[in-house]
Amino acid sequence: MIVASKRERFGYYLFLLPAFVVFTTFIFGPMLYSFYLSLCKYSLVTTNNPQFVGFKNYLDLFKNTQFLTAVKNTMIFTLALVPLTLFGGLLVAMGINSKLIKYKRFYKICYYIPYVSSMVAVSYVFKILFSSRPDAAMNALLAAFGVAPIEWLNSADWAMIIIILLSFWKQLGYVMIIYLGGLLAIPEDVYEAVSLDPINGPTMLTKITLPLLKPTTMFLLVTEVINSFQIFTPVHVMTSGGPGMATTTLVTLLYEKGFKNSNMGQASAIAVIIFFALLLLSIIQNNLDKE
Repeated sequence: MIVASKRERFGYYLFLLPAFVVFTTFIFGPMLYSFYLSLCKYSLVTTNNPQFVGFKNYLDLFKNTQFLTAVKNTMIFTLALVPLTLFGGLLVAMGINSKLIKYKRFYKICYYIPYVSSMVAVSYVFKILFSSRPDAAMNALLAAFGVAPIEWLNSADWAMIIIILLSFWKQLGYVMIIYLGGLLAIPEDVYEAVSLDPINGPTMLTKITLPLLKPTTMFLLVTEVINSFQIFTPVHVMTSGGPGMATTTLVTLLYEKGFKNSNMGQASAIAVIIFFALLLLSIIQNNLDKE
């Protein structure tokens, strides 16, 4: 066992100091200040100091129908997007990993390009495609089949579906790449040993491939849930939370409370609620991963 001297340990801490300063200044410090502001009444449009009000911001939020609607919309978005993205990403990864598919690099690039594209640009493209105008791309396509134009983003029934569709298309490449790495990490010896027994494809998938991909699936589950709870750009660009509040999520409500209404106390309370909700979900998912 190698024991570092005091001088060596001082050198280690000295090298860590810049990263610690950056983390404290830009992450840990603002996080603590958000916790403090969530217990205060504070407006951006005044020069008054924050006034401590305790848990009033939290109590007001849980009585607010806007907040409850935002929670419901966020849950709907997450419960719809995450399973769809994980299943689609696994399906595409298995297809590309198959020995029947040639030009694997080409398909990887095609699926991954949407993920690295600007979310703002992609949101505007989808907004144009799904415009309510009769001559817009999707309505023109429907008209070719004799279907009447649809008020896509102006309809409470369709707006959230379009945002889920955009997010699925955007995230699919990321999930595919991670699953592809997991599939490539499975030793070929495992499949060679199983091939000696009379076992069909579905059984091999459920008994061999999926159990070996469990760590990858749990990692993706955690990251995709976190991303889903933080959905903001597509909603802000395409619908601004409308029509009505059909697409208002927790982060869009946070933006509205903090930067439109200048109520930084309630905005910080929403941020703290999101933080603890994601922390709880991460703990639960990590415990499931250990079982």
